[in-house]
Amino acid sequence: MPEQPETHWLTDREQRVWRTYLAATAGLQAHLDRRLRADAGIPVAYYEILVVLSESPGLTLRMGRLAELCRSSRSRLSHAVAMLESYGWVSRCATEDDGRGSLARLTDAGLAALREAAPGHVAEVRACLFDALSPQQLDALDGIVHTLRDAVAARSGGAVPGCQGAP
Repeated sequence: MPEQPETHWLTDREQRVWRTYLAATAGLQAHLDRRLRADAGIPVAYYEILVVLSESPGLTLRMGRLAELCRSSRSRLSHAVAMLESYGWVSRCATEDDGRGSLARLTDAGLAALREAAPGHVAEVRACLFDALSPQQLDALDGIVHTLRDAVAARSGGAVPGCQGAP
């Protein structure tokens, strides 16, 4: 049996920073999700799908690409898009070029729902993140998140899905 390399344990400081980072990011996501559900009746995951489609040429994307940009499994995305279809906010159709995939398209009703939900969501993002930071802290955070994204991309062999300007 091959010898296992020695574990390079986190220091007390690293452990504290790691746990605070996890609590902060999970807490922010949970808060934004609760607010969107209360204010617009949708979870953050559905909002993100609407945003990504709204930023896509022709308000349309292949389902596989949409899953990638939303950092979601295809099956989870398919379920979410089915719910958005039931609201009349998204429609699906087969691709014309190869017939194997399907396209998701943001409908006019979906765009209207996004426009209605966006101001409250943006206000919460601003209040919980940007208003809490000084300009210097924002600059530091910008550098930190880019460094982390690049480190993950290097370890996983490519770009980090969903980091192309998603909400």
